[in-house]
Amino acid sequence: MIAKVSRWGILLVYSILIIVPLTVVIFGSFKSSQELFSAPFAPPSAPSLANYETLFGTADLGTPFVNSVIVTAVSLLLALFIGSLAAYAVARIPGWRGWLIFGVLVLGMSIPAQAIMVPLYVMFASMGLLNSLVGLILIEVVHSLPITVFILGGFMKTLPRELYEASSIDGSGPWRTYWSIVLPLSTPSIAATAIFLFVIIWNDLLFPLLFVQDAAYETLPLALLGFQGEFQTNYPAMFAGVIIASMPVVVAYIFLQRYFVAGITAGASKG
Repeated sequence: MIAKVSRWGILLVYSILIIVPLTVVIFGSFKSSQELFSAPFAPPSAPSLANYETLFGTADLGTPFVNSVIVTAVSLLLALFIGSLAAYAVARIPGWRGWLIFGVLVLGMSIPAQAIMVPLYVMFASMGLLNSLVGLILIEVVHSLPITVFILGGFMKTLPRELYEASSIDGSGPWRTYWSIVLPLSTPSIAATAIFLFVIIWNDLLFPLLFVQDAAYETLPLALLGFQGEFQTNYPAMFAGVIIASMPVVVAYIFLQRYFVAGITAGASKG
């Protein structure tokens, strides 16, 4: 009984911590600055779309939104493709050699991006990749590969080796085995990885802040910083921008939640 009450109490506190800030953001996006500060938790007395009109009018968030879509989509596809190939290769290497290569590939997860900002900036400047969507895509792919290999490699290693042997007996080469057998079986794990990477890349602020100075190449998180000034911050417009920036993530999760849950539980069911 005590354990049940404690569990419900923890869930209640967690729900409050999530719902209250979310309510302030949603309500605040339809308020003026004066009304937001006078009654932050109350519903808007006269809901207005002025903040959303500001985003795509005066603030012109259309270009940053498109940039974020391009960078996220291309980076996600490349990271999943390259990472799945690397995970497949690691899964097919038997014994300690496979685990050693797997460990080296995922070692990048232990290196914080902040620790390598200076050499990255110098390298990108020398290669002419500053103020470039290509540069952002390149760094996002490289930054996403360790976690991609970690998730997909862990799942692919649970696949029975008999599958590979049967495929070889049927005359399938490594590429055909990867495309026709391994990828379909790995769909739940790939979907779960895609959601993780989508959230990470879409919400990334560090790399655009480091490599982009031209407004034409800003992504959405970087553009939202424009509403924060030295002496005054337009919180209602920023809240509206946060909601718009969050919608693609919510939509992606709604459509992929079935695969996401399956991907999370796949490894446990095979243990």
